[in-house]
Amino acid sequence: MRTPPVDLDELLGRCHAIAGLTLGQLAAQLELPLPADLRRDKGTVGQLLELALGASSGSKAEPDFPHLGVELKTLPIDRHGKPLESTYVCVAPLTQVTGLRFEESWLCRKLSRVLFVPVLAERSIALAERQIGSAFLWQPSAEQWQLLRQDWEELMELISLGGLANIRGAHGKVLQLRPKAANSKALTEAVGAGGEPIQALPRGFYLKASFTAAIVRQQFS
Repeated sequence: MRTPPVDLDELLGRCHAIAGLTLGQLAAQLELPLPADLRRDKGTVGQLLELALGASSGSKAEPDFPHLGVELKTLPIDRHGKPLESTYVCVAPLTQVTGLRFEESWLCRKLSRVLFVPVLAERSIALAERQIGSAFLWQPSAEQWQLLRQDWEELMELISLGGLANIRGAHGKVLQLRPKAANSKALTEAVGAGGEPIQALPRGFYLKASFTAAIVRQQFS
């Protein structure tokens, strides 16, 4: 594993060095095996990039580059630069959420400064042939923060009032809440419709693809 970059310039320099490589070429450089596809190894691409760039937080509740305050997000795109899916941010708390403020949330910490690494990832392209694009740093504008805050507060209110089962992917303008579990047996505690403790699938916060598409357009326009 590479040592963490000392500053943003070194981090962006590392990004520049891998831009244009295929995932197969990067895996070969790192002397790591690459699966044939992502059906059983969904986190492979993110892990490759973390190793190549020297991310150090692992699964802790802090950004991937804690000393720089930077979170790393892989962004699968098509050949027109359009994101192909929503972007996972972090696990959502399902209990003891009353009184939790947006500014104190894990989501807020994760999104305060994001390094997006686009990867050309159309399904017709074999995993090893998928190409790494030009990474860029993003910090939410005041307007984007407001949209994120509104969605987060609305979703957290539904969770606290026992409305978890009623939350759909269509909820939220820029943020969505979706099940995030290895399988249907990986249950966690949550609040039921009557305020009682229940078992439910863990949930994760995701940035909607329409939101990341706007971020990409803003960056490369």
